[in-house]
Amino acid sequence: MDECIRRYLSSWAALGVVDAKEATSKMAFEYSAKKIISYDEERIHGKVRESFKMFTDGLVSFPLNIPGTAYHASMQGRKNAMKVIKDIVAKRKLATKSGGEIENNDFLDYLLNQAAKEDNFFNESIAENLVFFIFFAANETTSPALTIAIKLIADHPQVLAELRKEHEAILRNRSNNCHESNSNITWQEYKSMTFTHMVINEVIRVANIASGLFRKVVKDVEIKGYTIPEGWLVYAAASVVHMDPNIYEDPCTFNPWRWEGKELNAGSKTFMAFGGGVRLCVGAEFAKLQMAILIHHLVTKYRWSVLDGGKIIRKPYVTFPNGLHIEISELK
Repeated sequence: MDECIRRYLSSWAALGVVDAKEATSKMAFEYSAKKIISYDEERIHGKVRESFKMFTDGLVSFPLNIPGTAYHASMQGRKNAMKVIKDIVAKRKLATKSGGEIENNDFLDYLLNQAAKEDNFFNESIAENLVFFIFFAANETTSPALTIAIKLIADHPQVLAELRKEHEAILRNRSNNCHESNSNITWQEYKSMTFTHMVINEVIRVANIASGLFRKVVKDVEIKGYTIPEGWLVYAAASVVHMDPNIYEDPCTFNPWRWEGKELNAGSKTFMAFGGGVRLCVGAEFAKLQMAILIHHLVTKYRWSVLDGGKIIRKPYVTFPNGLHIEISELK
C-alpha cells in the first residue's frame, strides 16, 4: 500500500495538475484489485473499474431494466464485472484440477479454499458475490474520503501545519534510530499519528461517505410512542447524527481538534461512519490506514492547491460532478 501510494503521488507531481477524484479512484482500485484477485487492469486491458462506475452511477434509480435507462446500465456494469471475477475463478479451478499450484496469496485464494471444504455453507457463488461487494465497498468509500481529505487539508492551513509537524517528527525519529527516512510506515508509526487520526475522524464525520445504514428490527421497539415492529427494515441516518449541533459544536465546521482526547468504540451512538456493534465495517482500519499513509507522504513531500471543482453531490454515494482539480509539486 505504501509503495503504491508513493508511486501515484510521484506521478501526480510529474503531471503537475490532476483530477484528485479520478486519481484517487484509480489508485484505490489498483491496490484493492491486486490484493483481492491479483488483477492488473493495465496488464489485462480490462475495464472492470469502468464497470463498477456504471454499476454505482445507476445503483439508486427507477428499476426499469431496458436499454437507455440508468438501471439497465447499472445491471450491465455488474454483469461485466462479475464476468471478469467468474473467469478468474474458473481459471484457478482449472489450474488446480490440472495439478498446477496457484499461489496468488490473495483474498480470492482464501475464499476458494474455504468454499472447497466439505460440510461448508460457503460456496463458489457466495465467494464471487463477496468479491464483488468488497470491490464496491473498498473503492466507492475510500476514494471519496481521500479526495475530501486532500481538499479539506488544503483549505485549512493550520491543519496542514499541524500535520506536517507530526509527520516530520516521525521522519526525525527514524533518522535518530538509524532507519531509512524513506522506508515504509510501520504499524507503530501509524498508531502514533495522534493528530492524523483526529483529522481522519473529522474528514469522515464531515464527508458522511455512507450517509446511513440499514438494520433489521429483531424485536418490537418503542420510540416516543411509536412501535417499530419486529422484522421491519430501518434506515439509521448517520449523517443526521454527525451534523447534530447538540452533539458536535458548530457541526458544519471542519475542526479536527474536536476529537482531542476522545476515544471511539464500536458501540458509539454519536459516530457511526463505519456502522456499529457486531456489524462494524470490517474495512474500517484498512480505510483509515490508507488515508494516513497518503497524508504522511503528501504533507512531507509535496505542496498542493485546489484549482477548481470540489462540488459534492450524492447519487446516493458521494460524487464530484466536476472533479477536484489540484496543482501538485514536490517540496524542495
